[in-house]
Amino acid sequence: MKVLVSGLVNIETTLKIKEFPIPYYPIDYPFFGIKSNVSGVAFNVAKAMRTLGNEVELVSLTGKDSEGERIRRALEKEQIGHRYVLEELKETPASIVLFDRDGKRQIYCDLKDVQEKNIEWETFEEAIERCDMVAACNTNFNRGLLRKAKEAGKIIATDVHVLGDLQDAYNKEFMEYADILFLSDEQIPGEAERFLEDLKNTYPCKVITMGRGAKGALLYERESDKLYQFDAVKVENVVNTVGAGDALFSAFLNYYGKGYDAVEALKRAELFAAIKIGYNGAAEGFCDEKKVEEWYRERNISVQ
Repeated sequence: MKVLVSGLVNIETTLKIKEFPIPYYPIDYPFFGIKSNVSGVAFNVAKAMRTLGNEVELVSLTGKDSEGERIRRALEKEQIGHRYVLEELKETPASIVLFDRDGKRQIYCDLKDVQEKNIEWETFEEAIERCDMVAACNTNFNRGLLRKAKEAGKIIATDVHVLGDLQDAYNKEFMEYADILFLSDEQIPGEAERFLEDLKNTYPCKVITMGRGAKGALLYERESDKLYQFDAVKVENVVNTVGAGDALFSAFLNYYGKGYDAVEALKRAELFAAIKIGYNGAAEGFCDEKKVEEWYRERNISVQ
């Protein structure tokens, strides 16, 4: 499957801390507790989908600096196409992730001037035409991509992450265009099932998935008009949960795009994400389909 992934890439630094909240002290020595890698939602999704055997083209913006060059080297290493990664920012975005031994995390993301930039999508029509699916992260410069991808008849997938309002002004356009919509339950008002019901009555998405962390996930499929509750996959060794949502999103797109029905695709996506959180870093811990199938045979995911 050929996938066009468009969105944020950045340099991510993770720091393992003792606990939340963090007590004040002037200095600490977390030996091997600080790690720096290329990350960002678009990079995470592109790397995960490439690991699962897809051909991936990435669209993003970086600065013309050493961090931007580091991103290009990482893309080449992962065999992710990057001719559409443009050096148009003042600086390359960066993030810092604090996490504790229980997997709780706190993220600081410095987007630099990325939200002020636009992309002339008319110059990308050939790339859009060649792909089977467009994964459009909810970044401002992707608004034009939504329209171009819809005109080209492509499957559009997006993850709006944290959503607290059905009419959220920032994410409304992404939800209107999405065939496949992902979100988290972290800030939804009221019951998750009711919010998802309202969401599917407001927007025309074919599939809506709500990640719920330790509570599992909810899935709505319009074709069958059914709502499914998935139990979480039990994992013995949780290292860092950052990037788990990106992993769930990526793996679902992989399996759904390859012909699996939505329920089977999400089962495998949950397993893919469960394997991933045993590693430190949002772009670390992605496995291939063979490993997912091994876990699938060994573990039963309850679906209601």
